[in-house]
Amino acid sequence: MEKLLILNPNDNVAVATVDLPAQTAVEVNGKKIVISDNIPVGNKTALTDLNSGADIIKFGQPIGHLTSSVTAGAMISKRNLVTNQNNNEINTPNIKVDFPDIGQKTFMGYRRQNGKVGIRNDLYVVPTVGCITPLMDVMVQQFKAKHPDNGAFDNIILLKHPYGCSQLGDDFEQTRHILCDAALHPNAGGVLVFGLGCENNQMDGMKAEIEQMAGIDSQRMKFLVAQEVKDEFANAQQLLEELNTAAANDKRTPVPLSELKVGLQNVRPDGLSAITADRLIADAASYITANDGTVALTGIPLLSGAEQEIVARASDREAAERVTTVFDNFKHYYAHFDAQMNKVPSDAEDKIGISTTEERALMILRLAGNGEVNDALPYGHKLTRNGINLIESPDNDLIDSSAEASADCQMVIVSTGKGTPYSTYVPTIKVSSNSALAEKKNRWIDFDGEKAANDPTGIEKFINYIIDVANGTRTSNEKAGLHGLAIFKIGVTE
Repeated sequence: MEKLLILNPNDNVAVATVDLPAQTAVEVNGKKIVISDNIPVGNKTALTDLNSGADIIKFGQPIGHLTSSVTAGAMISKRNLVTNQNNNEINTPNIKVDFPDIGQKTFMGYRRQNGKVGIRNDLYVVPTVGCITPLMDVMVQQFKAKHPDNGAFDNIILLKHPYGCSQLGDDFEQTRHILCDAALHPNAGGVLVFGLGCENNQMDGMKAEIEQMAGIDSQRMKFLVAQEVKDEFANAQQLLEELNTAAANDKRTPVPLSELKVGLQNVRPDGLSAITADRLIADAASYITANDGTVALTGIPLLSGAEQEIVARASDREAAERVTTVFDNFKHYYAHFDAQMNKVPSDAEDKIGISTTEERALMILRLAGNGEVNDALPYGHKLTRNGINLIESPDNDLIDSSAEASADCQMVIVSTGKGTPYSTYVPTIKVSSNSALAEKKNRWIDFDGEKAANDPTGIEKFINYIIDVANGTRTSNEKAGLHGLAIFKIGVTE
């Protein structure tokens, strides 16, 4: 990899791929530049002399303007770069990605009765209320004792959460809706919805919402209320056995990549993230959408720094209006609590090369590739359009990954520079920005982004790995049994 990397042909800055001491001579695009400052990995340097007030272009877009003149080789950071406050000109990038002849245009998935496709045949145990999860722990262990190989299922996943009782208004509605989303996820070959009986989130309400959303498959979805039966453990085992029997003959069949739905995240980046893992994921996302598949982005508060570009990239007027609505909803949410949504990057972010709100937003947006934005969904809604989608969700990797799963993403891909053990209830591919992290946390990390960035066949290997996961290859979180569900809470609790 070159010492300086230009991320977009329109950029007037390059990014250091290694720490560059002052007075280092570096060649980029056939031109020699002498570095005038100590530039840490991930930070920006000017490619030409630039005057005060000039826009700095990165990712093909303005990320702010200079507060003082700089010469070629100078470092660009918060000391001399400030936001344009979204008043900048939009130059929507149109960069063709040349993919290798990968050939894999299908994957082996489970076609469900409603036509949707899962990449797993999992058993989901969904509590209507948090206080009964200890009972459910015992029920799952009893079933696993009878079926050490998980029976007909790939994974047995208990979707623990602390909610469902003493909630009001939107919080209550969101909890129930997210739980219904999970119960209807195509990765589930069987679902047991388990309630206590006296909670706010009553079973009748759950059934009614599931019926309204998609209908209830009585062979694949069972319901149990603990207070209504004498022995909840015996009743639960009977229902789990019925689900196991119903899933016993499920088989994978070939389905096109257009059926693949993937959530994307950038969690705890470092200086290499934009150079390695993010680029890898962006190319894979472009490959998926080029084959009419779907990718989804969350973290609306951070993406707000690129709101204008996202609106400009909307595929039609309806999509543009939905994008605007999602951003407006979060602006009202922050205003209600007298909080600032579009925060200036911290000094810690500046140290790894993220200096303005625009730069941070474009870094996240870039994960999805350079295609049109086809839709923007309210929190808890299902994906209906292929291509690039936004999902209304805060900047919280636990909540965001769960929101992507709730929208029917069959897997989530995470770029990370520092690592995270958290995974939601669908297979979660962790891509490290650096090889040291991949080696240190090999129980967390699935793919070494730095190694792939230095490999001419890296993107081909990564896309093949994604398809392998869709075909059934277990991710690190699945091997370790790490699954979670986080629900966005916005109001008071009684």
